[in-house]
Amino acid sequence: MPKYLIEVDYSVEGTKGLLKDGGSKRRQVVEGAVKGAGGKLESFYYTFGTRDAILIVELPGLEAAMALSMNVGASGSVTLRTTPLISVEEVDKATKIKVSYKAPGVK
Repeated sequence: MPKYLIEVDYSVEGTKGLLKDGGSKRRQVVEGAVKGAGGKLESFYYTFGTRDAILIVELPGLEAAMALSMNVGASGSVTLRTTPLISVEEVDKATKIKVSYKAPGVK
């Protein structure tokens, strides 16, 4: 199953909910949402700085990742950034695909 990095930023209301419910309950809710999309929560960490939380999830594909992103984002309590994670083996396969490309301005 493809893996995704999900970066989470809580809104003011989302942060108030986190303060009320605690971190463990939020992780349980997220795990349920990921399972509902057919996936698995691999890791969940809270962070300082640019992002409030970082998740690694396995999901069946892009459609499931999009469904999760849209439904969670529609709550208004968080903003998500979802990045597909590419394995070393997938990169190895990609390097074997020949692509014809000419840079701009090159004759």
